[in-house]
Amino acid sequence: MNSEWQNFLEQQGATITEGEVRDYGDRAAELEQAAEGDSLCDLSHEALIRASGDDASSFLQGQLTNDVRNVSATRHQLSSYCNPKGRMLALFRLFMHDEAYNLQLPASLLAPTLKRLQMFVLMAKVQLEDAGDTLSRFALAGPTAEKLLQKHLAAAPREEGEALSADGITVLRIAGRQPRFILHGPLTAMQSLWQSLRDDGAAPVGAEAGRLLDIHAGLPAVYPETSEAFVPQMVNLQLVGGVSFKKGCYTGQEVVARMQYLGKLKRRMYLAHVDSEQPPRPGDELTSPHSASGQGAGKVVSAAQAPQGGYDLLCVIEIAAADSGEVYLGEIGGATLTIESLPYAFEPQQAAS
Repeated sequence: MNSEWQNFLEQQGATITEGEVRDYGDRAAELEQAAEGDSLCDLSHEALIRASGDDASSFLQGQLTNDVRNVSATRHQLSSYCNPKGRMLALFRLFMHDEAYNLQLPASLLAPTLKRLQMFVLMAKVQLEDAGDTLSRFALAGPTAEKLLQKHLAAAPREEGEALSADGITVLRIAGRQPRFILHGPLTAMQSLWQSLRDDGAAPVGAEAGRLLDIHAGLPAVYPETSEAFVPQMVNLQLVGGVSFKKGCYTGQEVVARMQYLGKLKRRMYLAHVDSEQPPRPGDELTSPHSASGQGAGKVVSAAQAPQGGYDLLCVIEIAAADSGEVYLGEIGGATLTIESLPYAFEPQQAAS
């Protein structure tokens, strides 16, 4: 986390642990604010990889699951980075800023992901670098978030996937039950905008409250504990615009395409709630007496404390086990998961699997 930005957040009341804002003094109230009201969430726990140079587009096109050619100053996208077996190593939000590609991902995956990408640069004219300290970033969400941006930036993206630049700040509209935006920009401008938004009623919330909104939107994430655990379709990535099946070759493409057209998807991602004494963590095992594999019924993708108590989480679960309604966090007989509705529909062929 940039030290000046950290000092600014601490002056705002933030408690910061290991580069992540824990809260601003009242986590329970912040979870409720994120779920129902206008909120500001620092994203310094999300790293940035900057890709620039004449061959940046073609290089990324050969590495990622989505069609990089569709990314521009006005469009952004989700895209994953797979190993040759089609398992996701990382998941990015890919956008343009200052005529360069930026890949946003959890800071915990920055070092291994950047190192692996750099291994494949070879003779390509592309520079890959850690850009986390060059741009400040935060999320704005809530029922009046769009109006707030129109007031303070004179513009706001109107639909999911749209991007724009105003006053040197890149604004991305992302999926959510309420309007949601991610903003990246230089320190001084972002400090000023944050303060203006806060003065107009957007309340700062900790990182967990921000994750809660991603979970409610059905947006997957990959962390070190789940790197190489899932093919993209297992986390519904094709349903949230993170996979192109027309772009051509990339690492792992044959496996991903085979799963889409020839395979039978046996696991997919669900939204669930669980009342447990211990908070669920990415990679935690799920079990079910109806598991067909004998290797566990699934894994936790991401989780956050729910305003009403317990935890909301995204999980990859065997379809048969989820349909049975009997899935547990940890051992069979432990805390029971309650499957809830995602904000998007499964593909018909998946529902029939």
